[in-house]
Amino acid sequence: MQFIDLKAQYEVLKEEINQNIQNVLDSGQYMMGDYVKQLEKELAEYVGVKHCVTCANGTDALQIALMVWDIKQGDAVFVPSFTFYSTAEVVSILGATPIFVDTDPRTFNIDTNKLEKVIKQVKQEGKLNPKAIIPVDLFGQPADFNEIERIAKDHNLYVLEDGAQGFGGSINGKMACSFGDIATTSFFPAKPLGCYGDGGAIFTDNDEYYELLTSLRVHGKGTFKYDNVRVGMNSRLDTIQAGILLPKLHAFINDELDSRNIFAKSYTEKLEDTVITPLVPNSMISSWAQYTVLLESSEERMYVQEKLKEKGIPTMVYYPKPLHKQSVYSSYDYNLEDLNECERISEICLSLPMHPYLDEETVAYVSDNLKKAVGEFRNGK
Repeated sequence: MQFIDLKAQYEVLKEEINQNIQNVLDSGQYMMGDYVKQLEKELAEYVGVKHCVTCANGTDALQIALMVWDIKQGDAVFVPSFTFYSTAEVVSILGATPIFVDTDPRTFNIDTNKLEKVIKQVKQEGKLNPKAIIPVDLFGQPADFNEIERIAKDHNLYVLEDGAQGFGGSINGKMACSFGDIATTSFFPAKPLGCYGDGGAIFTDNDEYYELLTSLRVHGKGTFKYDNVRVGMNSRLDTIQAGILLPKLHAFINDELDSRNIFAKSYTEKLEDTVITPLVPNSMISSWAQYTVLLESSEERMYVQEKLKEKGIPTMVYYPKPLHKQSVYSSYDYNLEDLNECERISEICLSLPMHPYLDEETVAYVSDNLKKAVGEFRNGK
């Protein structure tokens, strides 16, 4: 059993993927070729924004977006602590200070009450200049952008949506990667829409931002490649990856997103009486990058993981350590009293196999064995 079955997806799409790769080889347009332009157009249309700029990976996408706003030393950028490192890493790379915010334990996304509280604290202290918020659409579910955008407006902050896991999710029909001032996603292979290497994209409705984004991804170019008007990056999506992504995007839109939601619903129905299952508010649709449950203790999680492994069922822990507890931020000592939930969740969360090529038999097998393991543990093994 695969945790994410990329081989099954390839078997379905291999004819078109292989043909697109061959077309790139025949054309010799390995960088910024026609498939890149076509992909950017189709991504923007699907998300519902004016502009899409592809780049080399999701981390670069975040960094380039922050560079548009000249984020620098002395600025504070508010990020969730329960997420992958790159969300905070790009803030630190630019010399700014990440301020970590706790997690809503039911949605796994940034706690907006604690977000506003810490923004007010930073402003009151006056040591840093609050500049931006980076909400993450964790595990496929959009963050609470209605509240986040209100908070950002009240405090004059930029909003950068980190949609690396959220592509395909939505709130009242408005798609993930269309929220905030700029949004980004990742095409890492395990993401809801992934390529066969690294890739990323940046989305915005702002024409000025779009011009800066296209410049920053190619060495800060001006009117042409050898006219460098600012310090930028070398972060282009290669044409082969774009050719791979196009059929995968079509499959994602046509049936894969629906399949993910069908299997997630099935998991929830089978498991909700045994573990804490993920909550998706009625206004939202998740793209289910991960299906993550909460157990009662780290000991229970360890026991369940081992028992599932014995049955050939792979599981993962996203994430075993919040960002404020990482070694790179060992000196971080701000608002620690308000980061308890993400510490607790990191000890009891467990992600189960999730991809659009599951079947009901597999979901039942995983669920039955998980319930059995939990029952054994809680009844003294």
